[in-house]
Amino acid sequence: MNNLPAKIGTVAGFVVAALAGWRALRPALAVPVPTEANLAEERMQDFRDATYFPIREFLAGGDPYNTAAMLEHWPVRQGFNLYQPYHLVLHAPFALPDYQVGALAFAACSLALLVALAVLAASRTGLPLLAAAPVLAAFLLASQVGKAQLYLGQVNPLIAVAVAGALLARRGHPGWAGVALAVAWIKPQFGLPLAVLLFARGDRRVALSGTALAAAASLPVVALLVARDGGPGGFLDVIRGNIGYAAGSDYVGVNSVTGQRVDVAAVLFRLTGVSPPAAELVVLVVVLAATAWLLRRDRGSREPTADLLTCLALVACVVHEPGDALVAIPAATVAAAAWWRARDPALAVVLSLFLVPFVHLHAVDVVLQAWLGARLANTVDGAALVAAWLVLAALWLARSRTPTTVGGRL
Repeated sequence: MNNLPAKIGTVAGFVVAALAGWRALRPALAVPVPTEANLAEERMQDFRDATYFPIREFLAGGDPYNTAAMLEHWPVRQGFNLYQPYHLVLHAPFALPDYQVGALAFAACSLALLVALAVLAASRTGLPLLAAAPVLAAFLLASQVGKAQLYLGQVNPLIAVAVAGALLARRGHPGWAGVALAVAWIKPQFGLPLAVLLFARGDRRVALSGTALAAAASLPVVALLVARDGGPGGFLDVIRGNIGYAAGSDYVGVNSVTGQRVDVAAVLFRLTGVSPPAAELVVLVVVLAATAWLLRRDRGSREPTADLLTCLALVACVVHEPGDALVAIPAATVAAAAWWRARDPALAVVLSLFLVPFVHLHAVDVVLQAWLGARLANTVDGAALVAAWLVLAALWLARSRTPTTVGGRL
């Protein structure tokens, strides 16, 4: 009878996770075929604009990084950002069938990856897997971040599993960690800072092999695109045009007041209205340098939060959106277990700030927009994640000369 509450909790977790998963999958079941008339459709829009039609353009003999060509040839609303070229091959199976079939298959795989991420995180808590995994899966699938992955058709579930794999396997299985890092490189804004921070933590083999593997996987695709664009000069012109289009867009530009970016540069602009020249480059260098310096001071005593500091820096240093906080779920789960043992109030603050994007549901957003206006409401997630990184970095700095206590304190 002593195990009855735990069994009830496990069953409840399974039920809630199943219901949340079904609810999160429903948009993909009803997504319409894209046309010029329904470009405003948000369901599976990232799958449409960043996976399905870019791959279709690639298979048709074009260059999907050519934003003008993409907007002319296909019913897309956004340009194809600078994903690693091997993304066009890795996810090609989802673009071969009709759009609705591909969208449903992609959403189903993303759902499976979110569950795998929950299992991976639960395995680090020290709790029985069958008890912890359903609870974490239910939380992920019911949260705003988790639902957004399936609603929009984002590739983040795969990247989150890859980031977690690189961090968890870096010591015992560096070869597999390198493979995981290569997958995280699908979006360079994940791969680059993660490789830098892994290198700073002493995992040079992982950082170099993962980066080299990603480059090697992309080279054949790049060679083909260079030929299609008439040579290296033409290809570089396409890339420059792609970057210029993205920088001036209302959804990813650092000066956008309507976008959802959560990195330091974008948050500072929303809070102050000021964006100094080269602000994004300065933020990237400063955040990575500061975090690398702190991580290099670690000698294993602060491991419960080392991965969390890494993931928060990854999100804060360069262009990211709220859903990208998904990559820190396993690290945050480990940190939460450490907090439970030590009841460290400072770590509780960090975890509370980290959870803001996950609990920022539609009903909450309606209230925030009524109170704060659209601009500040769009800044809440970013401000919370940046603050979480700042608080955790400050705690590491303050305690860097103080031996940690047993029980998982910083």
